[in-house]
Amino acid sequence: MRVKSAQFKLAATTPASFPTDSRPQIAFLGRSNVGKSSLLNSLLGVKGLARTSSTPGRTQSINFFLINEQFYFVDLPGYGFAKTSKENRRVWGQLIERYLAETTALVLSILLVDARHGPTPLDLQMKSWLQHYGLPFMVVSTKADKLSTGERSRTLRQVGSILEVDQVISYSAVTREGTGPLWDVIRSRAGLTG
Repeated sequence: MRVKSAQFKLAATTPASFPTDSRPQIAFLGRSNVGKSSLLNSLLGVKGLARTSSTPGRTQSINFFLINEQFYFVDLPGYGFAKTSKENRRVWGQLIERYLAETTALVLSILLVDARHGPTPLDLQMKSWLQHYGLPFMVVSTKADKLSTGERSRTLRQVGSILEVDQVISYSAVTREGTGPLWDVIRSRAGLTG
């Protein structure tokens, strides 16, 4: 996929601020510190578009990035380990739930799982939630460069088995391993050419 333009459009903190145009949306979700921002930046080939941090929970809004003027990448707040109040986590949870349940332009949710740790109970809960609402999703195992080739193969099988999915894409923001297969799925779901 040739990325000609990628721009931050808005940070939504309420459902009223979600984009209302009909461009397809691809959402990225996972626990805090799973590498969402790094994956987004490497997938787009744009440094620093999505803010990365060593502090889990930096993304505190739903961030929309317009790609090629055709579709959105949507960066959702991480769940699990964010250093913030219970009240903030509750509000984020409700915002994420409203987004996933009500956004008709959402064509694909990409559930990110850290290759080093495998799926957590929260990842299983998110997968069940996506299935409950009939939302198309795929699973990506991040930080693949941290594992040996043998460990990577084992991890992919384990993640697929635990989450009961046929396909798991192994991805590294450092080496860009998995970029092609991930773009193939995104292109197909969003009806993109080029």
